Amino acid sequence: MAEVDVAPTFGAELKDGFRPASAWVANGIAWLDDIQQYYRERSAIEKEYSAKLNALAKKYFEKKNKKSSSLSVGDTPSMTPGSLESASLTTWTTQLTTLESRAGEHERYANDLVNKVADPLKFFGAKFEELRKRHVEYADKLEAERDASYAALRKTKGKYDTVCSEVESKRKKSESSFDKAKAQSNYQQQVQEMNNVKNTYLISINVTNKQKEKYYHEYVPELMDSLQDLSEFKTLKLNALWTMASSLESGMLQQSNGLVETLSQEIQRNQPHLDSMMYIRHNLGSWQEPADKIFEPSPVWHDDDVMVTDEPAKVFLRNVLNKSKGQLGELRREVDKKRREVEGVRRIKQRIREGTENKDEVQVVTQLFAMQEDLHQVDRKRLTAEVETSTITSKVGDVTLGAKNHNFKSQTFKIPTNCDLCGERIWGLSAKGFDCRDCGYTCHSKCEMKVPAECPGELSKEERKKYKSDRQAASGTLLKPAAGAPDHVAELPDLSRSNTMNSLSSGYAASAHRSVTGPASGPKSPVEDTPPEPGPRPSVSSAARKTRLVAPPPTAYISELPGSSLNGSSKPEQKGKMLYTFEANGEGELSVPDGREVVILETDDGSGWVKVRAGYKEGIVPSSYIEVFPAAPAPIVPQDTGGSVNRPGSTYSNSGSSIGGPTVKKKGPAVAPRRGAKKLKYVVALYEYSAQSDAEHSMSEGDRFVLVKEDPGDGWAEVEKGGVTKSVPASYVQLEST
Repeated sequence: MAEVDVAPTFGAELKDGFRPASAWVANGIAWLDDIQQYYRERSAIEKEYSAKLNALAKKYFEKKNKKSSSLSVGDTPSMTPGSLESASLTTWTTQLTTLESRAGEHERYANDLVNKVADPLKFFGAKFEELRKRHVEYADKLEAERDASYAALRKTKGKYDTVCSEVESKRKKSESSFDKAKAQSNYQQQVQEMNNVKNTYLISINVTNKQKEKYYHEYVPELMDSLQDLSEFKTLKLNALWTMASSLESGMLQQSNGLVETLSQEIQRNQPHLDSMMYIRHNLGSWQEPADKIFEPSPVWHDDDVMVTDEPAKVFLRNVLNKSKGQLGELRREVDKKRREVEGVRRIKQRIREGTENKDEVQVVTQLFAMQEDLHQVDRKRLTAEVETSTITSKVGDVTLGAKNHNFKSQTFKIPTNCDLCGERIWGLSAKGFDCRDCGYTCHSKCEMKVPAECPGELSKEERKKYKSDRQAASGTLLKPAAGAPDHVAELPDLSRSNTMNSLSSGYAASAHRSVTGPASGPKSPVEDTPPEPGPRPSVSSAARKTRLVAPPPTAYISELPGSSLNGSSKPEQKGKMLYTFEANGEGELSVPDGREVVILETDDGSGWVKVRAGYKEGIVPSSYIEVFPAAPAPIVPQDTGGSVNRPGSTYSNSGSSIGGPTVKKKGPAVAPRRGAKKLKYVVALYEYSAQSDAEHSMSEGDRFVLVKEDPGDGWAEVEKGGVTKSVPASYVQLEST
């Protein structure tokens, strides 16, 4: 047959054809049993032939001895010849002796066929079948993992459909609910939950597609190449044993050496890849890779495949991204380490095949499979983290930059504890949740991924109490209904109470007043940002009443109300008005819209920044963004005979003029740099470097990167460029001088 330059491989040519290929290899291994049975039967024939030759020689020796004298000298000799025989008899004796020797050669040849050919064939057949079954087990595991990924995606899809149905249910309930505000809030909370489940679904789609790509283009091809290698190794061993049998027969039958040499030459021409090539040629067929998974909208919620990027969704995505990025560097290093270990074992297997190392190849291949399984598990985690990171950063950017993440740990709350995010109780003596080791933030397990990354850092016991009170008062504000439906969702009818109420004379004036203050998208008044005080609640029927413990308001809330203090005295506060909208960009800064009145707590000390309070929130804003009002005289607080204090009228405006229409943001002047602000570290490439894997950045001399993580001791540093964090050699970069 014709020689081929490059031998074809199962993995490159047959794709997802493991099952029929495994059956073909199994047939080849089972064929070894037929061959070893052939040599056993041939050995039995040779033994029988040897016994017949010996019997024949013995028979004619006896005949010769009876006729020796008569044949040598005649019936009546004059002199007894003694032990001498005629030349013809001597020649005949030599022929009979040669026949006995031939019988001995056949006896040794029969024993060699069993010991050196049949028994090794049986041994290798069992070993090869064991190794083939190991391939089948690994293929079943890969297939089960692929099906598990698809099942997990279907489960996520089912969860998404369920939560979409729940959204539709709550929307309908909000139309007929007695308490419109509460029903609308529940509806909006469910919408946010749906958005998070949707984002999880989209991420799962990308992860499943990547795992599918790995399965069809790396894992299965590698497994089929190993199966082909096993089949070809079987052919090599079979050729060696055939050569042994040929040599034995060649030594026994010198007269038929030409025929035996021809057989030996034919055996040598049987190259291992020829069987594989014929099998490939007869098994080529059309194969099409399964299509990538795509987003499927729920039948009850008309949506598209655009990732939700509103603030609650960004909080969730930031937490997911933070977890994925935190694991990515370590997973990449672990994958590289395990990949190097696998390559080392493969080199050992190659040396065994070449005969330069004396080890059991079956044991080495078994060890190689165990190491590949470990590598596969870690690589799946790395791939998941990479896809999650790239999916989120491609849509909303690297939202973890500047984030102050909570140092959460799992906690069992044995005393009544409220969630600082939603305000609900973490029920049960064995209820699992999380609390921050630094600031004491507590939340449900289900709320962990919704908590904003705004940890103030390590706090003292008193500071923790104050922040706990502030958080409990503000709990649930992060789950306030958003203004209108997202752009990518079909607009639903407005369910605000202002559409159905024309008078505030009913007993539910408080809720009605909230509904007519204007759209939620406009600037909030200070009252809206102030933690709510407990007040009278509208009476409801006993069937609808839900008993709930409400803690009394912390004194911090009372003391922060405008124009009031704990001791009844009042102190004039310096106020101002925002000239431009300011968005917080760093620690301690406060986002305030233009036109908002604020209380000035600390004036400009020359840094270009002032500390203000807007509602109950405090922070710093640029002094050039604020107009300071003239100081007002201290109000006189009259006291009645009963010692009660009459509060002055609120200086806050409740008019709808500031929030009745869309706000046009004015661009403010340049902001002075903050003193002591934390700056990003940058590194500059000293040399050109080409990435050796997807986990590394390529560099040209002079390229500038953001330093994410310095060299931990392995010679690599993590840097960020264009929102993508990867590794570069630490010796190839240096910190940028400031």
